[in-house]
Amino acid sequence: MSQTSKKHSFLYQNGLGLLFVGLFMVTLIAQALTGWHEHNSELEEHQAAALSLAAYLQSGHFISATFENFESEFLQMALYVVLTVGLRQKGSAESKSLDEPEDVDREPQPGPDAPWPVRKGGFILKLYENSLAITFGILFLTSWLLHLYGSWVDHNDQQLLNGLSPDTMGDYLTQANFWFETFQNWQSEFLSIASIVIFTIFLRQKGSPESKPVDAPNSETGK
Repeated sequence: MSQTSKKHSFLYQNGLGLLFVGLFMVTLIAQALTGWHEHNSELEEHQAAALSLAAYLQSGHFISATFENFESEFLQMALYVVLTVGLRQKGSAESKSLDEPEDVDREPQPGPDAPWPVRKGGFILKLYENSLAITFGILFLTSWLLHLYGSWVDHNDQQLLNGLSPDTMGDYLTQANFWFETFQNWQSEFLSIASIVIFTIFLRQKGSPESKPVDAPNSETGK
């Protein structure tokens, strides 16, 4: 550990990650509780038995709502990581330089402080070089499948409440509901990426690593 790191507390060194993990947990719990009450109100309207919280957490209603959002976030991160390798946006703080070489493009060099895969080399290094995109891709695919499963289960629960026959997953995939849920989340993520890429050309936030320096010209690309 460096001398600089020793001067700072654990909370100071990890505050950003801890804050967002904490916010995630609080809002996930809030979603579960409010979704539970909302779903039970719907069941009551159909004169059906209410679910316990434990049963609700296993329901299609909760699984679909949760992973519908996870899926779009992981898609956003996966595309952002992959597309910023080769694509540029003049003037954006979120783009690599148009002409100058970047540190992220240099070939990894083994050394005592380098991560173990870099020192190992070979296939392990090649996998590690792309591990961020691979991980986000796996998380996206997993979330998409769980969203599909939860949405299908919730759809069939609604079918039964309305006295209709349940659909197979194949039949459900040909209907608009699942794709409406999917695209309404995907488009918001694409909008958020476009916003941060374009707004950082002209706008600044002093002290943020996501912004260019306040006095940087609008045409300067990169941070």
